[in-house]
Amino acid sequence: MALTDPIADLLTRIRNAQQAGHRVVEIPSSRMKKSITEILYNQGYILKYKFDDNAGKQGIISIALKYDPVTKEPVIRKLGRISKPGLRKYSKGADVPRIINGLGVCIVSTSHGLMTGRQAKEKNVGGELICYVY
Repeated sequence: MALTDPIADLLTRIRNAQQAGHRVVEIPSSRMKKSITEILYNQGYILKYKFDDNAGKQGIISIALKYDPVTKEPVIRKLGRISKPGLRKYSKGADVPRIINGLGVCIVSTSHGLMTGRQAKEKNVGGELICYVY
């Protein structure tokens, strides 16, 4: 089965795993998904991740989800797609949106690779708004 939107699939798998209280979620790998995973890790939204390029046809990304030690609530409150295959959303470097007044992260696909909205603003590079996390 061919997926029309693999990024939305990644976000949905993470959302569903958190809803079910899973510790680890496995996702089919791609370069874009690896970059998104690294950004989520660097921003502190996931505990750790592992790329297994030998598993399956395209490899697998294993993501260890992060939960609050006291309340057991997931660290990721909301995870959403901005640019969809049917309606792409682009932004100039200066106009990259701030997610909840800078508390969240917007992931942007630029000519310099995937980066957070804050990094895109600093480098003044625009691009496609992939998703937001908070």
